[in-house]
Amino acid sequence: MKLRVSDKKKKIIKRFYKISLVLIGLIIVLFNDTFGKLEGFVEFIAFYFIVVFITIAYWLFKQIRAIIRLKHEKAKTELLHLKSQVNPHFFFNTLNNLYGMMEKDSKERQMVLKLSDMMRYSIYEGQKDWVTLKDELAYLQNYIELQEIRYHKKSDIQFNHQIEHLDSKIMPLLFIILLENAFKHGLENLEKEAYIHINLIANKKEVIFNIENNFDLHQTSLEGGIGLHNLKRRLALVYPKKHSLSFTINNTIYKAKLILKLY
Repeated sequence: MKLRVSDKKKKIIKRFYKISLVLIGLIIVLFNDTFGKLEGFVEFIAFYFIVVFITIAYWLFKQIRAIIRLKHEKAKTELLHLKSQVNPHFFFNTLNNLYGMMEKDSKERQMVLKLSDMMRYSIYEGQKDWVTLKDELAYLQNYIELQEIRYHKKSDIQFNHQIEHLDSKIMPLLFIILLENAFKHGLENLEKEAYIHINLIANKKEVIFNIENNFDLHQTSLEGGIGLHNLKRRLALVYPKKHSLSFTINNTIYKAKLILKLY
C-alpha cells in the first residue's frame, strides 16, 4: 500500500515557497530603501533558510514515519490473517459436501451456500488493499440474508443503497463490523419489534454508511468491543483525515455513521 503526498499538501508547500520569495523580496526592498546597503542581510537569509530546511525536514520525517508504521501494521495484520486461514480448501470442500447432501430449496442449503460465499470473500478478497463497492455490497447482502434465515423471529430489516459508481474502490470489510453489531446487540436480544435500517450512499467524492437499530437496555452492553477498536485503527491507517465515524444513542435507539472520502 503506497502513501502519496496529497494535492492539498503539495499546494500548501508551493504556497509556502511563494510567500517565502515574496517576503525575501520585500526585505531586500526595505533594506535598500532604509539603509542603502545590505549589511547583515546575508546572515538573515542564512538563518531564514535554516528554519525553512528544518521545517521541511520535520515534515518529511513525519511522512516517512507514517509509511514505516503503515507497513508494520499491514505486515502484522497479514500475519494474523494468514494464521486464521486454517486450510481453506478443506473448509470449502466440506461446505460443498454438506450443500450436496441437503434437500434442494431448503433453508439449510441456502445458508450453506451463502456462508460459503461469505467465507470465500472474507478469506480471498478481504486480504486485498481495495475492493469494489459492488463486491462489498454483495457481501453485505449475503450476510443480511443469512441472518434472516438464521433468526426465527419477525423483524424489520431494510437495506437501501444508492451507488453512482459500483466500480469505486474502498478498503474491504469496513461496514460488516457495524452490521454485525446491529444484529448481535439489537435483533438477537429483542423478542419483538426488532428493526435494523441500513443506508449506503456513494458518489465520486464520498461513501456514507448509516445504520440504525433498536436494542434492549437490560441485555445489551454499550461498551465498544475489539471489532470496533480494529475498525477505528484500520480507518486511521488507510483513511487518515479522510473519514468520520460517529455513534448516537437515544434511549433504546442506536445509530452509527461512517463516511469515507474518496478524493
